[in-house]
Amino acid sequence: MHDEYYRFLNSQPPWVEHCFFFAILQLFEYAALMKMSTDPMFSIAMAKGPDDIQAAQALRYKVFVQELGARGDFADHDNQLEADHYDAFCDHMLLIDNSRDCVAGVYRLLTDQRAQDASGFYSETEFDVSMLKSSGRRLLELGRSCLAPEYRGGAAMYVLWHALNAYISEHKIDLLFGVASFHGTDTAALAAPLSLLHHRYLAPEALRPVAHGPMAAKMDLLPEKSLDRRAAMIQIPALIKAYLRLGGVVGQGAWIDTTFNTTDVCLVLDTTQITPRQRQIYSSS
Repeated sequence: MHDEYYRFLNSQPPWVEHCFFFAILQLFEYAALMKMSTDPMFSIAMAKGPDDIQAAQALRYKVFVQELGARGDFADHDNQLEADHYDAFCDHMLLIDNSRDCVAGVYRLLTDQRAQDASGFYSETEFDVSMLKSSGRRLLELGRSCLAPEYRGGAAMYVLWHALNAYISEHKIDLLFGVASFHGTDTAALAAPLSLLHHRYLAPEALRPVAHGPMAAKMDLLPEKSLDRRAAMIQIPALIKAYLRLGGVVGQGAWIDTTFNTTDVCLVLDTTQITPRQRQIYSSS
């Protein structure tokens, strides 16, 4: 089973690993494999100062800029750091390779309390999440997650997921959300899967983010009756499909991110709606 799962992971494009839905899927759908989370090769550390944060930013630069070709003024090319305004307000979870004493993976976590200090969430640059913020629920935004190439498809991500689950429990998070991406910016080519998401998986109005600004794009490009649901589902990445099976929902509209060459949707997961069976699985160690 492990070998088959590794092949599945390795079949996914590397940009998938920075997306919110990747983290959530693995937390719940594949948490039964988290017995690997005690792998002595790795340990988890939360960034404690500028040096730790820069170590996370250096790995993000390697993955998002050098490997995936992201471009924009967020990158410090002289020092090879991918950084932005939100870093100072986030918790940075570091996966450490103990044998090499280096950062193998990172997550950036922004709670609702810290988002107030940051003048909002990163997702708000693309989506109106005011309905989430006014819900009275405890929020956590996940972002900027990545693994160095040599650690993909093995135990490394499991260790991060286990630590992330502990963080969610510790902070009593009710709603998880963040940006999920389709590769490419041609919405016409993505008309069927985007329309399917809109018609079948739209978040309830009380928890519905809405894309805003000049890069906002419609998702309901095709009428539901005209959709070949099976064909549309094939176009949705496997990880998004599995996330949807967990009860995940999407906001209204997509956002064209020319910096990362992606078409983004905002996903939301209500942790209180996770079934007891799923909760028992992802809480296992």
